[in-house]
Amino acid sequence: MILYELISFEILRVIWWLLLGVLLIGFALTDGFDMGVGALLPFVAHTDTERRVVINTVGPVWEGNQVWFILGGGAIFAAWPPLYAVSFSGFYLAMFLILAALILRPVGFKYRSKRDSATWRSTWDWALFVGGAVPALVFGVAVGNVLQGVPFHLTADLMPMYDGSALGKLFGLLNPFALLAGVVSLSMLLMHGAAWLGLKAEGPVAQRARAIGTVAGLAAAVSYALAGLWLMLGIDGYSFVSEIVPDGPSNPLYSEIARGGSWGAAYAARPWIAVAPLMGFAGIALAVRGLRAGAEVSTLLYSKLAITGIIASVGLTMFPFILPSTVDPDSSLTVWDASSSHQTLFVMLVCAVIFMPIILAYTAWVYKVLWGKVTEADVTENADSVY
Repeated sequence: MILYELISFEILRVIWWLLLGVLLIGFALTDGFDMGVGALLPFVAHTDTERRVVINTVGPVWEGNQVWFILGGGAIFAAWPPLYAVSFSGFYLAMFLILAALILRPVGFKYRSKRDSATWRSTWDWALFVGGAVPALVFGVAVGNVLQGVPFHLTADLMPMYDGSALGKLFGLLNPFALLAGVVSLSMLLMHGAAWLGLKAEGPVAQRARAIGTVAGLAAAVSYALAGLWLMLGIDGYSFVSEIVPDGPSNPLYSEIARGGSWGAAYAARPWIAVAPLMGFAGIALAVRGLRAGAEVSTLLYSKLAITGIIASVGLTMFPFILPSTVDPDSSLTVWDASSSHQTLFVMLVCAVIFMPIILAYTAWVYKVLWGKVTEADVTENADSVY
């Protein structure tokens, strides 16, 4: 009880905002290279054995990497219920598209090599491509729309309301800035997948992956720079008009918010957050250099640095906003008014402190056990037991 009283509601809200960012970054760092490898599969492997090598670089770990996706969704549901309700209402078909694509992955992994048929295996190879490329693209599109604001408003009883049909909302997400953000996400994860293949594969597969990863890294840098300029110069930011109450009730309608100005104001108010985009650009540059030089472990680490910086730059630029509204700025969700109760956040924090180290330790142990390259000889000699 003493600890509960010492950690204020305001601090807990910030902690869970940070933890949500950590979970999303963890998902991108781990399941991100799975998606990148899937999207690269048809292009880096020319023979059936090479394709099996590519698949088996992620085959033993992709299921464990999904844990971060589940934890992120669970954190949104429990710590930020209004965010869960509003985002899933507005992005329903987009979420369904992501889930449908992700479902292709386990089926593709399990069934791809069950029949010795070129047509059968090629079909599942393209299914794995879809399962990697589509989520990578759509996640970026979703972030692009969040940065612009989403057309919703809250009723007096906090019911989220959107205008138009579900299909109209889906196509409304596919605006130019959001698609550019999707390109950032896709190219970033292609680079990450290439870095993973450079570490886990060898020979022609690794060489092709590095070549494509270099191009993807350059595309990520250019698209990230363009998206940043567009965000600062062409997209309205949000700010509080009324006094901020960090430990106030979780009711977004109690705040008065204005739309206008630039998101760049965040960098004037908190100059230190510029470290995030700098990490993004530096990580991309070092990863591209590593891909060109044939470096392995360091390239993957630099790719992780890039992803961390890019994702962190979004959260730090928007703070304290989580999901702005374009039609009714006062309905915008922020860190200070869209969380669960003080007690709920505290209990969740205790659980996180206990179980997160266990998850991290187990994950580290799994990667240690599975360390090493996947070779064509491994696949050929164990043709009936590997993917």
